[in-house]
Amino acid sequence: MLSAKRLFQEIVDNDESFALFCSIAAGGESQGGWENARIAALVPQSERHLAPRIARHGADEDKHGRIFNALMRKRGLAPVPVPRDTDYTMLLERAGIGLAHGRLRADHPLTAHDIVTYLAHSRVTEQRASEQMRLLRRHFADHPDLGRAVRMISNDEDNHLAYCHEELLRLARAGHGRAIQRTLRGCALAEIRIYRDVSLAVMAHMGDILGWPRARSALLAAGIHAVYAWERFAGWRRMVSLEMPERRDALGGPAVTAPEFA
Repeated sequence: MLSAKRLFQEIVDNDESFALFCSIAAGGESQGGWENARIAALVPQSERHLAPRIARHGADEDKHGRIFNALMRKRGLAPVPVPRDTDYTMLLERAGIGLAHGRLRADHPLTAHDIVTYLAHSRVTEQRASEQMRLLRRHFADHPDLGRAVRMISNDEDNHLAYCHEELLRLARAGHGRAIQRTLRGCALAEIRIYRDVSLAVMAHMGDILGWPRARSALLAAGIHAVYAWERFAGWRRMVSLEMPERRDALGGPAVTAPEFA
């Protein structure tokens, strides 16, 4: 029986596939750290109160990148090149989702609309990250090597998602409601397509490394396409709804460090 736990266990048990998994994750997290740091530096005066929270978000993402790199070092592994077809953050930017890197490299203050774009993009991608880490936490929270990392990252992703909900609701009350919903819907529909493509690419690379038979690879691909069909039909709506989170001011304090990893 093919299960998420069995699939991930195979990836974890093989050095080459584990290095690829961690390298993909570390690259995406580090990119997110850079993006949030630049956004924090360019926040418009009207939203300056957000700067420490955005910086905290970026510090968390940087920490996650260090954790994935530390997990590799613990096994005597080095990072490997990330295949372009598995680069989730790059593909999102190419699709026009979120703030363009060229915009972030310029030293010009962002606008209120830019902040809406940033938070809507984060709302969608943090939904995905939170769900993925909850899946890993369910299966690997007690794993001797991965458990502590999985629990820490999962808690951070839940904080990031709560922060996005709270700030978008605040901006909606300030009159940005229509822009928020329009941006959320566009981000969600693009994200589910890119997530499908990246998932197919990652599974193809893992299959090559682990020597999966064609039938198994075809079954996994069919499952990915089925998830996309459901998300395209209705599942995307979970990414655009907004509700006040139980965790209020989730990014209001300093970033929690991870000295045992980094």
